[in-house]
Amino acid sequence: MNSFFETHIWPMRGKLYRLVYLWIKDQALAEDALQNVFEKTVERQKELQAHPNLMGWMVTSLKNEVLMHHRKNSRLEGLEALKEPAHLPPDALEAAESHRLIFDLVDGLPEKQREIFHLREVEEMSYEEIATQMEISLDQVKVNLHRARKALRERLINQGINR
Repeated sequence: MNSFFETHIWPMRGKLYRLVYLWIKDQALAEDALQNVFEKTVERQKELQAHPNLMGWMVTSLKNEVLMHHRKNSRLEGLEALKEPAHLPPDALEAAESHRLIFDLVDGLPEKQREIFHLREVEEMSYEEIATQMEISLDQVKVNLHRARKALRERLINQGINR
């Protein structure tokens, strides 16, 4: 028989990891934060079995974990300092540069817009799922997603990149 953790928490690990990695851009730190939150869920297992929004609780706990780490270390280190490998073919370098530009533009969005954009476009969640997870109204999801897309479109146009 599977435990509560195996049945309800473990299947969320991929989405949670991608979300925390979006925030901190450090693989080891993202894994550590997720591990710490998993430990908390095991400790509070009985309480969480009746929780109405388990994913929302997990996301909030993950945010708090990242904020605690940030406060302790007073800065977050990302992967931006890493250099591109020199052995990549020119097309791959160009594609990597395009991806970096897009990720930089997304990173420049306000936090709520960035999260909603990520959940919709990367995680492919519905508006209703996003609203439930983030504990906001459906209208807030739509407005923030519209603003995020509009800001990205404007920034791409300003960079001279066409669709």
